[in-house]
Amino acid sequence: MTFVLTETSAGYALLKAKDKKLYSSDSLIADLASASQVADQFKIKAFEKFESASDALQEINAIIESKVSDKLKTVLEGLKDEKKPTLVVSDPKLGTAINKLPDLSIKIVSDSNTLDILRAIREHLPSVLPGINDKDISTMALGLSHSIGRHKLKFSPDKVDVMIIQAISLLDDLDKEINVYAMRLKEWYGWHFPEMTKIITDNLVYAQVIMKVGLRTNASTTDFSSILPEDLEQRLKDAAEVSMGTEIVDEDLKNIKFFADQVIKLSEYRERLSLYLNNRMAVIAPNLTALVGELIGARLIAHSGSIINLAKAPASTIQILGAEKALFRALKTKHDTPKYGILYHASLVGQASGKNKGKIARMLAAKSAVSTRYDALAEDRPETATVGIDDRDKVERRLAGLEGRDITRIKANNPNQPKAEFKPAPQYNADADAAESDSDDEDVDMADADASVASVSVESEKPEKEKSKKRKRDDDSEEKKPKKEKKEKKEKKEKKEKKDKKEKKEKKSKKD
Repeated sequence: MTFVLTETSAGYALLKAKDKKLYSSDSLIADLASASQVADQFKIKAFEKFESASDALQEINAIIESKVSDKLKTVLEGLKDEKKPTLVVSDPKLGTAINKLPDLSIKIVSDSNTLDILRAIREHLPSVLPGINDKDISTMALGLSHSIGRHKLKFSPDKVDVMIIQAISLLDDLDKEINVYAMRLKEWYGWHFPEMTKIITDNLVYAQVIMKVGLRTNASTTDFSSILPEDLEQRLKDAAEVSMGTEIVDEDLKNIKFFADQVIKLSEYRERLSLYLNNRMAVIAPNLTALVGELIGARLIAHSGSIINLAKAPASTIQILGAEKALFRALKTKHDTPKYGILYHASLVGQASGKNKGKIARMLAAKSAVSTRYDALAEDRPETATVGIDDRDKVERRLAGLEGRDITRIKANNPNQPKAEFKPAPQYNADADAAESDSDDEDVDMADADASVASVSVESEKPEKEKSKKRKRDDDSEEKKPKKEKKEKKEKKEKKEKKDKKEKKEKKSKKD
């Protein structure tokens, strides 16, 4: 016999089909076109009602995850007495989960025809389930859909990542806007005071000076100590006295000040947003933050879509994340693929020299993959960045080995790290200023000895340099020798060939 498992907002329904081979029929849509045809074809075998809205939500979530709940097991137990039953389900994964149940030998069918069967049943559900009308079904379906939406939003692992993605995107947009606004402000106010652009290069300070001084004629009587250091303040006042700028009216200055105020507000909001992003990254991805920094970590998460997607990505993908265009261009033109993408801006990659950047980027990508997986998937992880700091220490050691220089760093996660001890500084001894004649003579002798050693070292360095130059010349001459020999051989061959040709021509002419 053929049975159909239908999940409704009211409960599980197990329907018995009149036609045993209904799922393989070619005229399935025409056979189930009307409510009377559906009611004639299917009869209720079993129905398990949901007890409450929370129970319905729990059962539907189990169906979405392709799991067999206890309530669904009780519905399927009615098929034990049937001989060679065939069960039509909507999801193939759910069918495989049902097949794994003990004491049940059921043939599972799930294909395009089964979707048409389930669509016809849902369309004419009141005719199959007596006692339920369309209004009740639509009301229960609407409430259940709202519950599922709230549940997914509440327990979604990606919901926290959205805050980071939006924050880093807004931070990049703010940087662009502030640069555009500041450039326009400098160009606008530069007509009145053009010399100030070269004296003050910081955008925020430039806007603050405009708000404080107004017209350049007020610069000499304005106190800039809260904004500028003394040397810049004096330079600004001197430049204001001999400025070549044009005069502006109060209406122009009013608009310029309003524009400068916008630049100041945007800059202050950018600082608050940066602090907010740092705090969120420290909570959500502390190990990735300790390894590559807040901005690079946030850009990696934003580029991949979520921290879960970043954790699923291999290290090779993380290494070139952000350089997709260059990668596909290199594959198309058969050139070398890029070595780094967003990770190029990491501080560890920036400290490496040109030949070692690729190696450090590869190692940093591998450690970033480990740190991200620990942040996203580890249970009961500590709040401190244990894995990230250890990984950063390993990368720094590798960088020190490649560059040939020491990179020292104190581990913040080591509880056994000894605290720094500050010894009292030795006090100044005034009696040591009195120098005796013997000590002066000794100092002179020591100075003469140092000078003699230095002269000897300089003299010893000269023959070494000359020897190295001679070696280079010998090497160059040895490299040039085989080239000269080859040329001479070629010239000899060419001369012989020319002589042979002349002799052949002469012999032919004699014979003739």
